[in-house]
Amino acid sequence: MTVTTAGPLPPTTYDVAVIGAGVVGCAIARELARHPGLRVALVEAQDDVGQGTSKANTAILHTGFDAVPGSLEGRLVREGYRRLGSYAAESGIAVEPVGALLVAWDEEQLATLPRLAEKAERNDHKETRLLGPAELYEREPHLGPGALGALEVPGESVIDPWTTVLAYATQAVRHGVDLHLNCRVEQGVSGTTRGPLHARWVINAAGLHADTLDRRLGHDDFTVTPRRGQLIVFDKFARSLVRHILLPVPTALGKGVLVAPTVFGNVLLGPTAEDLDDRQATRSSAEGLSLLREKGRRILPSLLDEEVTAVYAGLRAATEHDDYRIRVHPEQSYVTVGGIRSTGLTASLAIAGYVVEQLASNGLELGPSRELEPVRMPNLGEAFPRPYQRPELIAADPEYGTLVCHCERVSRGEIRDALSSTVPPGGLDGLRRRTRARAGRCQGFYCGAAVRELFEEGGGVDRESSTGTAPQPSREARE
Repeated sequence: MTVTTAGPLPPTTYDVAVIGAGVVGCAIARELARHPGLRVALVEAQDDVGQGTSKANTAILHTGFDAVPGSLEGRLVREGYRRLGSYAAESGIAVEPVGALLVAWDEEQLATLPRLAEKAERNDHKETRLLGPAELYEREPHLGPGALGALEVPGESVIDPWTTVLAYATQAVRHGVDLHLNCRVEQGVSGTTRGPLHARWVINAAGLHADTLDRRLGHDDFTVTPRRGQLIVFDKFARSLVRHILLPVPTALGKGVLVAPTVFGNVLLGPTAEDLDDRQATRSSAEGLSLLREKGRRILPSLLDEEVTAVYAGLRAATEHDDYRIRVHPEQSYVTVGGIRSTGLTASLAIAGYVVEQLASNGLELGPSRELEPVRMPNLGEAFPRPYQRPELIAADPEYGTLVCHCERVSRGEIRDALSSTVPPGGLDGLRRRTRARAGRCQGFYCGAAVRELFEEGGGVDRESSTGTAPQPSREARE
């Protein structure tokens, strides 16, 4: 099991190199790991997996009810929904099937709902149902006044997006994939900041930078326009205000501003949809947050009285096309996996399967396949038992009963396990995504020093300047 963070890349010639360790790149690497005869590298420019679009999204597991019928995206989202649902149950990834309501606020939107129901049926989602205002308000009593009806979409769920990426990467590394972090591709697709990358096939899963890599190899199939989505995270006391994912009637720019519970016990309001030129523009703006509050006041007025825990912004890899841009160039032994927008989390396992099928049909000898040993990830969801709530676990190891982050009830044992895991965090933000430490209402004001001390004791400060083999995984005490 190898995770490197600095120094020259090994002089290995890989069968496949996957560029980009977001949710899609990690899923592809995991799928390739089914074939033990392949040497596979997963290359990431930043210091951790899931550092781009994958860490800042609305964390929804989509049924694909509103995808373009007949599109590749629609097909892969539907398949991915089923596959990720099963994988999450196997791997301990928190999922809550709360369902969604598309709320109509005017006559034009109300007239659109039957067409959306027909579209859902063409996408093989036959469980949608139209609701009148009386039933709608019975379902969501805190909804703002004036709603005319809704389309109920059972099966829409909220999911832990951070653990999903980490589970894929963990399984890939445990089955022989080399993960190279802090390794930015700069020259073509074979030159990196850590030296040459030798590979027979290259898969471009670089997200916001996928079109840049594509053009280096002479292709002009799509242009990524970063679409910023700002979101507001409300405190856990707001959770009782909403029972479903509350969606607006979608537009050409996306699903619009929604209100949704999270598996972590908070409530999300967002996202905005701002097309920008800057691929680093992940800061929130006063205008964006003001817009969200205005929208939120109509959807769920009581929400605006609750305390805000955090705000964040992510960039989606929007393109001029209304479908994924997955293209194989066999003459270059190169695959582009571009234009993977907000549905990429849901579709990730299906995208991975599709890409590997394309590799096989275009000349890559996969060799024998195997079932992967399952992983069991730490639970971060509020609807499931956390370590501090398990007396038998604390009796076996008191570290699970010693809280460090009181807002999120994170124990020393959880932080220790994250620091000694197969893919350890590259920084304090990575530790937060693995444990929720510093993610609560005080945002690390009280626990920040203690968390940093534990991180440094675990070698966190020096890890980014070292190269080596990842430590053996910690015991699976929380299974």
